[in-house]
Amino acid sequence: MKRIFTAIVLIFLLPMLLVGQEKPKRILFFGDSITAGYGVGEKNAFPAFVQQKIDSLDWNFKAVNGGSSGETSAGGLSRIDWMLRQPISVFVLELGGNDGLRGIDLDATKKNLQKIIDGVEAKYPNAEIVITGMQVPPNLGPEYTSNFKEIYPELAEENNAELIPYFLDDLGGDSELMQSDGIHPTEAGHRLLAEKTWKVLKPILQSKRTDTHSN
Repeated sequence: MKRIFTAIVLIFLLPMLLVGQEKPKRILFFGDSITAGYGVGEKNAFPAFVQQKIDSLDWNFKAVNGGSSGETSAGGLSRIDWMLRQPISVFVLELGGNDGLRGIDLDATKKNLQKIIDGVEAKYPNAEIVITGMQVPPNLGPEYTSNFKEIYPELAEENNAELIPYFLDDLGGDSELMQSDGIHPTEAGHRLLAEKTWKVLKPILQSKRTDTHSN
């Protein structure tokens, strides 16, 4: 009888205990193998290290890893609606690098990235958007390389989004920060990416914590 009584009390008390406990606001990291943590695993990818920083401050945000290895801008566009099924408060876009490595038409890449941003803004107009800048090797020619680099600051300006200039800056050429393929960061490299991301993300989250109208 005592156990039954205790269970009944808990059933009635549980809703009261949950009052005031808001669900964490979601930060969607949407990208390719870099976001996914290729070679190191999702637990050692930069979104997980950003979550550690959030947890250390006891802030009510959840970092969601939406990375997919080998993803192009077209692939990202095809799955963005599925990833937006649950509300998001911040959207971090890390895509396009594979387009550049494959020499995909730059106009197509930019249009795809813009459509992804449009999809986020249409469904969650209060979500803040962060864009990580990417660059490609010069093997496709200086014009392609230069124009590819400009896609990201242009998108940031046109969409009033925050920009992290060249995301992999300071990692290249360092064997402690980059894996042997010269493309994907090591765990130490991901920690550095988390630091770079946090500098931009922290003030956004501070604002979101006090904004009752945010997603």
